[in-house]
Amino acid sequence: MKESNKEDPTAELVIILDFGGQYTQLIARRVRECRVYCEILPSCTSPEELALRHPRGIILSGGPSSVYAPNAPGLPAEFFAQGIPVLGICYGMQLMAHLLGGRVVPAPYREYGKITLDVLVEEGLFGGVERRTQCWMSHGDRVEEAPPGFLTAARTDAAPVAAMEDWKRKLYAVQFHPEVAHTPHGKKILENFLYQVCGCSGNWTMGSFLETAVNEVRQVIGGERAICALSGGVDSSVAAVLVHRAIAARLTCVFVNHGLLRKGEPESVREAFSQLGIPLVYVDARTRFLGRLDGVYDPENKRKIIGEEFIRVFEEEAVKLGAAGFLVQGTLYPDVVESGTATAATIKSHHNVGGLPQDLRFELVEPLRWLFKDEVRELGGELGLPEEIIWRQPFPGPGLAVRIIGPVTEGKLELLREADAIVTAEIKKAGLDRKIWQYFAVLPGIKSVGVMGDSRTYAETIAVRAVESRDGMTADWVQMPYPVLETIASRIVSEIPGVNRVVYDITSKPPATIEWE
Repeated sequence: MKESNKEDPTAELVIILDFGGQYTQLIARRVRECRVYCEILPSCTSPEELALRHPRGIILSGGPSSVYAPNAPGLPAEFFAQGIPVLGICYGMQLMAHLLGGRVVPAPYREYGKITLDVLVEEGLFGGVERRTQCWMSHGDRVEEAPPGFLTAARTDAAPVAAMEDWKRKLYAVQFHPEVAHTPHGKKILENFLYQVCGCSGNWTMGSFLETAVNEVRQVIGGERAICALSGGVDSSVAAVLVHRAIAARLTCVFVNHGLLRKGEPESVREAFSQLGIPLVYVDARTRFLGRLDGVYDPENKRKIIGEEFIRVFEEEAVKLGAAGFLVQGTLYPDVVESGTATAATIKSHHNVGGLPQDLRFELVEPLRWLFKDEVRELGGELGLPEEIIWRQPFPGPGLAVRIIGPVTEGKLELLREADAIVTAEIKKAGLDRKIWQYFAVLPGIKSVGVMGDSRTYAETIAVRAVESRDGMTADWVQMPYPVLETIASRIVSEIPGVNRVVYDITSKPPATIEWE
């Protein structure tokens, strides 16, 4: 990697055009790991808008379509004549070949999984890459002939053109996915494009991001006051400390107890945050939140009700504080994606994105909006936050409301809090709390027959969920040691009245999400 310079790291922008691929966010993660700033934009973004952003390079993502399908996403003819380096990946390669005069055809059989790649050109994208290497394929169509002016840079047994390069026009493409871990030299291929072709210096670091973000916050807020929606989690805490660095005492944090928190959480959050020297207002709003959730079944409605009620509380407190103009939130990029974008369907409305009311009177300040969770933790380290905040368990803004299937009641909340506390205690006791991304209990609202003390019972089920992840976009279920699971189950059914069964969720994301609602 080249040495960093003192220029604005976001000036070396690489844009990823999203064609609906399942790995688009992973491309962004890999580019960031190469210390290059990138943003994801919908594939319909116009060439004029792209030119105004002055990107160093553009990456075309994969996608589920065929270039011959009706209404398949495309690009205008002049796109490749802008003089901006372009890397097409999977569908991005097929689209490039199709538009520039190559031949794209249905493959005799779908290539999927680990495939051996034969490198034919040891320069360009493949400088420093072994002649025979492994890659990850996932495609139905293939490029039969490269367009005029392109070299065929790699092939596989089923793909005669697995990579192609036009050095003069700085157009490059690969049929495989360099962004996934199953392509061992994928990072090197991306580095070659970013450094050698696009001329990026690799100066995107959390230190450089912090300096830029602080300056942007100062410009946005100016001399006004602001409040921060504080949950006590790493996202809102990092956002609060960052904005406090920018505007100092003109920031006040507002911590709302909506009655949906974990056992002991209101006390622990207030204690931890009192040490950071930022003004904090505590609001007990348990009654109003539970009242609004009374009888609500639908999870989307829950999220939107909670999101709206949060805003109403913040509005009231902002007026009292004379800070009604700006609201700071710890919104992350996965929140934005799952709440729906131009190229991504709504998976679930996050309370701080899709759950916001339309009549929002605040101007939002979201300095972490384009970061992933692991980047936020790194930024927290740059800011000097204590480890107990940086490594706090991720917890959804709607809290236990989205871990209770169906209507939320005080009784269900108390039962779930006790079960969740047992899960947390046993995982920490086993020394797994820093090895597992997220772990918690769920109340699915399923009753079943059991026998306790020689008597028949008909009681609640508790589901235990534990996942491994890096950024929350994808996740694998944890193969928890059986003795730990056994202890958790034994304690829950023996210590919590009204529970007679414990189950373990072994579903990854996708197809499931991390939370149950």
